[in-house]
Amino acid sequence: MSVKLNHRITGEGSPVILLHGVFGSLENLGAIARKLHGEWQVHALDQRNHGSSPHTDTMDYPSMAEDVVAYMDDQGIDKACLLGHSMGGKVAMQVALQAPERVEKLIVADISPVSYKAGHDVILDGLKQIDLTEVRSRRDADVQLAKFVELAATRQFLLMNLERIPKQDQVNGGPVYRWRLNLNAIEACYPNLAKAPEADAPYNGPVLFLKGADSAYIQEKHRDEIYRLFPQAQLSIIEDTGHWLHVEKTDEFIALCRRFLEGRNQD
Repeated sequence: MSVKLNHRITGEGSPVILLHGVFGSLENLGAIARKLHGEWQVHALDQRNHGSSPHTDTMDYPSMAEDVVAYMDDQGIDKACLLGHSMGGKVAMQVALQAPERVEKLIVADISPVSYKAGHDVILDGLKQIDLTEVRSRRDADVQLAKFVELAATRQFLLMNLERIPKQDQVNGGPVYRWRLNLNAIEACYPNLAKAPEADAPYNGPVLFLKGADSAYIQEKHRDEIYRLFPQAQLSIIEDTGHWLHVEKTDEFIALCRRFLEGRNQD
């Protein structure tokens, strides 16, 4: 059963839907939205159990794809271009494989249509170990999370999911911050998120895979599966970037997306 996704719409023109990765929210793709909304109508979505979208115990790619299609129905969007990063890329692929008639073009940022080994156990454990009753500032949470996550930039990204509880909802002596993430559901459903998208038939529309040169999420051994499911796929590599390629080299990332969305050949 689909859930009604929180969203932000900017710009005018043909619709482009942005889908963030695990532990993220629509704000994570804000730079992309700002760069594209002059030419397209950009729909940035919070996926279920993330951001301000509803929490649910179910979390798998067919269900999350249904959320996107239901959102399109609510907005009166017959067909859209989809751009997804990491988990969002898998959701975007699932939409294209599940409802190909609804997808004009597909951009997949640094993820392949394959199953991966679980890779976020330490992060999940770290987030769940934070004692929110001891958190009176993001700095307090950062100190706790640093025991599990070394990189400050990663901690900053993760702690964007903390929100201050409105004063009228606070309990005297209780926490003043809470998670926007549904950590319990993400943890319980994480094996589903590590899986490949499900497919009965390939998606034959245009697809652009964007790979961070220093990232291992798209590998040569994935090539056959990519072309089996997406026969029209093309791949562009952004040098000197990792998994967060859209943050590390935003202008180059946007230039490749814009060229593809406009129907121009990739260099």
